[in-house]
Amino acid sequence: MAVNINTVYTTVLYILNKEQRGYIPPAEFNSLAAQAQIEIFESYFPDGNQLNRANQQNIQNDTEFFNMYQDNAYKLYPFEKEAAFNVADPLEPDAWSLTANRNLYRVGEITATYNSTGPNINSLVDLLSKKEYQITERSKLTAASQNNPIAYLTNRAASAVADPILIVKVSPIPDALNVNCVFLPQTPSWNFSTGTLGQYLYDLNNSVNFQLDISEQTNLIIGILKYAGVIIKDPEIIQTATQEAAKVQQNEKA
Repeated sequence: MAVNINTVYTTVLYILNKEQRGYIPPAEFNSLAAQAQIEIFESYFPDGNQLNRANQQNIQNDTEFFNMYQDNAYKLYPFEKEAAFNVADPLEPDAWSLTANRNLYRVGEITATYNSTGPNINSLVDLLSKKEYQITERSKLTAASQNNPIAYLTNRAASAVADPILIVKVSPIPDALNVNCVFLPQTPSWNFSTGTLGQYLYDLNNSVNFQLDISEQTNLIIGILKYAGVIIKDPEIIQTATQEAAKVQQNEKA
């Protein structure tokens, strides 16, 4: 279950106003909310690596509901999806790009399908560096085949103003390409209408909730308060929020 953005905003305002610490308007809150969400999201990867070492050392708690490595992976599930890539340019049939309108964060396992010359062949693609790819292709002994395709990643500018798009260069050229991807969470937004007294009224239908798991609600509130302390120049808020964040992280990784 996702975290309700109105719950987080009202809690942040309550904490700030309780001690007359200041006020964060919606536009500033939305910016802080986006930063706090991406910071938590990106922490899943180093945390997962750290927790996996506990698995390898056989010191991980594997009791149901208490396996921290599985809990960390569970938080990533909503952002993991197999996506179809298509040929990016008819003049370069070996160059494939994502067609879905989502912000790609990481690329995982790649599967190439070959079916134009006979029965379907579904092969896992060996992802190499560009240098390794070129060396492999030059040798007759290691050249790619439908059973052992290879690929490398590169970027191409979509336009003068657009962000570059990810390109997967594949050999041999497949008939279809599917990639296990991790996508960025959607940017949260607390939207509002203006009341008769000029007050902000929460707009449920046009707001965007946090996409993180409900277990991250406390971390989101603490993270936003930390950045709010920077904006209103209150070092006590920053210190308190940082200490609380450290306590939560220590408890989660203990």
